[in-house]
Amino acid sequence: MEQLGRFTRLDAKGLLEKTRLYLIKKLLPHLEDRKKYHQEFASSTSFHGVHNIVQTRSKTRKVLWLLVVMGSLAIVIWQICSRFIYYFSWPTTTSVYVQYVENVEFPAVTFCNLNRFQAHAVTNLQIIFFLWSIVSGVLQEIAMKDNFSQELNDFLLGNQNFSIKEFTRENGFYLNSSTLLECEFFGKPCYPEDFEHVFTEYGNCFTFNHNDLPEKRRVSVSGRGLSLLFDVKQAQFTDDPSLGYTDAGITYVIHSPKELPRFDGLGLSTPVGMHAQVAISQLKTIVQEYPWGECKPDIKLRHHKIYSTYGCLQECKARYIQKWCGCLPFILPGNGTECDIQKFYNCVYPALYEIELGGLCTVGTHNSSCPVPCEETDYPTTVTYSSFAGEKAIKFISAKLKKSPEYIRQNLVHIDIKYHDLNYKMTQQQKALTVAELLADVGGQLGLFCGASMITIIELLEYIFANFCWMCIFLLLKAPEMPQWNIPSQNQPTHKEEKKGIQEC
Repeated sequence: MEQLGRFTRLDAKGLLEKTRLYLIKKLLPHLEDRKKYHQEFASSTSFHGVHNIVQTRSKTRKVLWLLVVMGSLAIVIWQICSRFIYYFSWPTTTSVYVQYVENVEFPAVTFCNLNRFQAHAVTNLQIIFFLWSIVSGVLQEIAMKDNFSQELNDFLLGNQNFSIKEFTRENGFYLNSSTLLECEFFGKPCYPEDFEHVFTEYGNCFTFNHNDLPEKRRVSVSGRGLSLLFDVKQAQFTDDPSLGYTDAGITYVIHSPKELPRFDGLGLSTPVGMHAQVAISQLKTIVQEYPWGECKPDIKLRHHKIYSTYGCLQECKARYIQKWCGCLPFILPGNGTECDIQKFYNCVYPALYEIELGGLCTVGTHNSSCPVPCEETDYPTTVTYSSFAGEKAIKFISAKLKKSPEYIRQNLVHIDIKYHDLNYKMTQQQKALTVAELLADVGGQLGLFCGASMITIIELLEYIFANFCWMCIFLLLKAPEMPQWNIPSQNQPTHKEEKKGIQEC
């Protein structure tokens, strides 16, 4: 066993010796060659000023050039560091410009009656409005009153198959020739069939120029667009004043055809007996992705063609409600079992409270559930009102529609929606410093103060790499001479111990 250990140590020592001889012969140059290499590098490098330090014989000139080179190098390092610090602060600039076009796409407009239900169908006014408040609370947070729980149970016991969705569809506001008296788009008539039904917090609503059209409507002349005359039929429709619904008229929201209508804080309203002139403009906003901006371009929605914060918020709520309650509110997007009224009251509403309290569906920054979209189209509006109509005009309209002047003042709403100009305004967030501009800045600083370029950087890296390799070889050659390489094994006696053993013998 001792002989095997001795042979192993001899083999290792022989291998180290062979490696040492190979490094000396093949890789490690002589001292004179290394000095010559340093001299040639300093004389031929494109790093300006270095060869003046090496080649000049005057000590004064050598010191001056050394100071110049070191000072220039310090300035370059300072400038480059400042540019990198600025780049990693993710700066942006915002540019605004106006683009004029020959024709512009008309937005979608969703109309609702401020009075949501037909009076003859609502036998128990309070319970119906309470049920709809529970449903619409999915879209707009509304405080529920607990004192309706017993009344709700009593109502459901007598109406086992009651569906608030079907009740609203059949007995809510409707759009036909009796409620849409006149409709004209860019000189051509339009009809109730041109509107698409949609549920909102106002019940039955109807969207003009919806997203399912094969070809979007466009206008080529400013000052012309959509003109409508509604009859809200106050005597036939009702709402609950105790819940804050005290107005009569039409509420509407102007939005992109690809986005959902959102009334919360964005809806416009025109009361009865009024003529609204709505001038719109188109504003496109482009936001940079994180970390320059707050958008995340890789986010896609399952039930909407384009991303929007409102659509994302609805899908986020739908996921949690479907997971917790095992059903899906019909007013939210998705394919799932429809929630009945009991589920709405006992599960959906508490789930919405938990979502809001826990911040599970948030909007805004890049790390929220629904960050801002990278591209968004808005339609800022300017609305002016006048009475509908004058004394002579009301007589003419009264005869034409066969309605009394008093009925016209109490029920008719006239709305004109048109573009102010044939252009759109673009607000674009851009990177203040791109990678190409950063490299150009770094190259400019190197060239200005040191006369250096990319070739110079490669020369310096080659020089540093060569010296690093020589240093590693030198350390490898010195390694066998280090003490730890000569430490004897535990079973091998030292020279002193051998000598002592001989003396004892």
